[in-house]
Amino acid sequence: MNNSMNAPKILPWIARKAGISDELALKLWRRALSEAEFICGKAEGSSYWGMAVERFLAIVDDEVGETLEYSLTPAPRLSWMWHHQTRMSLLSLMAAQNTYRFWQNTWESIAAQKKAA
Repeated sequence: MNNSMNAPKILPWIARKAGISDELALKLWRRALSEAEFICGKAEGSSYWGMAVERFLAIVDDEVGETLEYSLTPAPRLSWMWHHQTRMSLLSLMAAQNTYRFWQNTWESIAAQKKAA
């Protein structure tokens, strides 16, 4: 598969899971990049790349959905994987933020007690 336009290395795996060719997967990836740039207003940054992956998985799901009536075994829907990974990442960030706040509040209360003493 061509690595143009920073195609993710997981593209062939997604293509196989969805039952589409690598060439079609690359074409859909390019479309997802265009849509993500339109939505985000820029072609850089983590929000852009996150949107590109999300759009790509949605486009693949739509593509597979169109061909399911000819298939005896339906291909798996892939967008759940992206949404699950995003949720798990957010939970990790929330845990880290809560830990930071706990330690900050603890240090502030210790400093306040020392001033009062």
